[in-house]
Amino acid sequence: MEPQMQARPTSLYDTDYQLWLAQTVAQLKAQNFSSLDLENLIEEIESLGRSQKQAISSYLMRLCEHLLKIKYWDAERDMCFRGWKLEVRNFRLQIQAELETSPSLKAFLQDIFAKQYKNGRKLFLDASDLSAILIPQEPDFTLEQALDEDWLPWPSASLSSPAAPTAESPHPSQPLPPPRDLGDHPNGLPSRPCESSSDQTH
Repeated sequence: MEPQMQARPTSLYDTDYQLWLAQTVAQLKAQNFSSLDLENLIEEIESLGRSQKQAISSYLMRLCEHLLKIKYWDAERDMCFRGWKLEVRNFRLQIQAELETSPSLKAFLQDIFAKQYKNGRKLFLDASDLSAILIPQEPDFTLEQALDEDWLPWPSASLSSPAAPTAESPHPSQPLPPPRDLGDHPNGLPSRPCESSSDQTH
């Protein structure tokens, strides 16, 4: 007969998290270390670090997605540039807030930049229906540029100016993609190309 696994005894952490938190803080302030629920306290501290890394990873992915929208989605740029620009600002501010509380995360950002660019590229391709051949598989901008509040991928498109290249006047170094096939969209229109981050999970 196999030995039965003993279930972990139910603790205050499992039954009333907020009360456990208040109790743990009180014990730490009183330096009552012998009464601390160390197992769950260690788990909580580790999860805080994981949560912050997950958040900043998501912000970087969405930032890359919107930089790609500005640079490559010619058919929607006239209508959506303002919203995309605001989203770029939003994700930069979110990343900056995380870096202010944990400056060491800058090295983490550098480590995950290529991966999150590729994830953002996938989101962009899903949203735009553009050919993957047109979009670089590796980032053609640096992390420093992505985080620079005054930089956008089009030289004429700065955050201080709403002007941006259009399908009628593209940047000379960037060929126009072939016309999009809108047959799969109701009324011949794409589905919510200017959707903001408040409408999506990230």
